[in-house]
This record gives sequence, C-alpha cells and structure tokens, in this order.
Amino acid sequence: MPGNILYLIRYSEIALKSEPVRRRWEDRLITNIHEVLPGSRIRKERGRIWVLGDADEERLSKVFGIVSFSRCDHCHLDELKPFILDYCHRMDMNEAKTFALRIRRVGNHSFRSQEKTIELADLILDEFPGLGVDLQNPDITIHVEIRHNDCYLYKDSVKGAGGLPLGVEGKLVALISGGIDSPVAAWAMMRRGCKIIPVYVDLFGSESALERARAVTDALRKYQPGLELMVVRDTFLEEAARLLARQDLGRYTCLICKRRMYKVAQTVAEEYGAKGIVTGESLGQVASQTLDNLYVLNEVADMPVYRPLIAYDKVDAEKIARVIGTFEPSIMPADSCSVVPYKPSTKAKLDIIKEIEARLRHLGETQG
Repeated sequence: MPGNILYLIRYSEIALKSEPVRRRWEDRLITNIHEVLPGSRIRKERGRIWVLGDADEERLSKVFGIVSFSRCDHCHLDELKPFILDYCHRMDMNEAKTFALRIRRVGNHSFRSQEKTIELADLILDEFPGLGVDLQNPDITIHVEIRHNDCYLYKDSVKGAGGLPLGVEGKLVALISGGIDSPVAAWAMMRRGCKIIPVYVDLFGSESALERARAVTDALRKYQPGLELMVVRDTFLEEAARLLARQDLGRYTCLICKRRMYKVAQTVAEEYGAKGIVTGESLGQVASQTLDNLYVLNEVADMPVYRPLIAYDKVDAEKIARVIGTFEPSIMPADSCSVVPYKPSTKAKLDIIKEIEARLRHLGETQG
C-alpha cells in the first residue's frame, strides 16, 4: 500500500532570518522550484517545503537555497505501523543485514521519540528475522519524520546546491571570458542569491572563443533558467594595441583592455539595474591580477567589483568547475589573445594608465 510520493526540501540559512525575510525568501525559493519543475504542486510549513509527486531530481539539485532533499512516502500517524512494514518490503530490507531507524518529531504527541523508535524497530525486527540493528554503520537507514498527524518516510538524502535562493540579492553583471575562472565566479555569486547577466566582450571577432563562452553559459543555465549570454562587440583594443606597441607602451595593453571591459560591464549594469560586476580574477594569478594592478582596475568602475575567487588558486577553481559542469566547455579549443605583451606590467601606476587612456580616448569615442 504505497503512500503518496513527495519530496521533502531542506534549507539552512533561510531559517536564520527574521520572520518577514524568512517568508519572503521561502516564497522566492518556491518560485524558483516552480521554474525548474513547471506544473508541480508545492506547499510549505515552518522549516519545510514539500514538492508533491515525482520530480526531476537532477534539476531540483541545481536550485540554489536547497541544502538537501529526500523522496518520501506519506501516511497518517494512525497508519504508521502497517505502513512502515510495507515500506521496508519495498525498500528491499530483505537484502540488508543491519538497519537503523531515525525518528524526528514535531508537535504534541502522547509518546516520546525514543518510545516510538523502540516500538517501530521491534516491529521491523519481528517482520525480518535475522536483521540486526547497527546505529553506527547500518546497511540501510530508515528515517521517519512525524509532523503532528502526518508521517514522512525516506531512506536517502540528495545533496542540493545550497546557498541562498536565486534572486534574493538582486542582479550582477558577470564578465564571461569562457575560461575556467569566470564561470565559476559567476556561479559562486549565483549561489549567494544573485541573478547573473553574463556578458562576453568580443574584442577580436574570434568564433571559437565566442562558442566557448556560449558553451559555459549553457552549463550555467542549469542553475539559472533562461540565462542568455550578452555579446558586446568592441574593436577598440585592436587599434589601441597597435598604437601602444608603436609608442613602446605594449606592457600596459592588458590593463587598458580590462578597464575597457569594466566600462562595458558597467554600462550594461546601469541599463539593467544590476548592482555590481563579477569577475574571475584571483590575486597574483596573472600579471593583471597583482595587488597593484587590481587597484588600477578598480578605479575605472563606479560600482562594486566582486571577485569571489580572489583567494583561490587555479586548482581550487578547477575542482569547483568540474563539480558544477563548466570545466569541459571551459577547456574547449579557442583562439588566444594575440596582443598579450611579452613582459606585461605588474605594478602599473594609475596616473600613467589614465594618461594613456586620454591619448586613446578618440578610439573609445569612435567605438562607444
């Protein structure tokens, strides 16, 4: 007699918020679940969200704000004894040598949790001769959550994406190069509740680099449904690099380029109401990411620049990329930048950079 199938959704940080914020964030999480499971029936009670019926677990595992979830069977409290025996048979308890029973209880009842645990465990042991109890390392664990007059039985938990519900912190523009770091940085800010507007600044018209950026955006779309890459074509650097090389200033090319990208990102952010810019920069990883050069880069933006990978090394970023599914598209073959200087500046001075930009302003005005 199988019960109604549903999913128990668990969250963590939402529970720490004030009541008004908690309700608002719960509602946002429910909206986000509806977006990946259209047509699903969802209800909530304090500390729990329930998705009724079968669900696509792969899609559910990508919803930010969900710490874990379990597929449950449901019955009423007065049906629990025969129901748990039927549940054990359906869970192939005959194949197990040991088991553990975990009971969590909410509400006022005539029994204590320990009493109910012993009662149900004895019932299971009578039904399955030869089965033993092992509370440390059982072959199978059966969880029973008793909430007032309702009982929910499950044996496994699926890890969710964690973090905060997507959208509770507003929007950010993410500069996406297509490499390993920038999509991981975008994902990290998505996980903290920010909707992302991914922007690829197309400097050289490389089809392979653009295809790679689109591929990583496709991977990120699993976490933010409807995500689309915005492509901004800007030929400013092609001409700027030639002028800098002629004037023996090629060592500043990367910084000039990145400051230009920041300006593009800020323009998009202002248009779409975003509250900052996200980049995949990590301190000291390349010449443009030294402390001196990051200071120079920050100055050009009139809004916050978020760098969630600032203290990570490349191995850290690669590990995350493999887990979230952006690593493979990030290593697709793509044209490399043809104007990277042989000896880029690692300690640029802001006044020098601004002076160079003043000389190049006519190019920017032509492209802008």
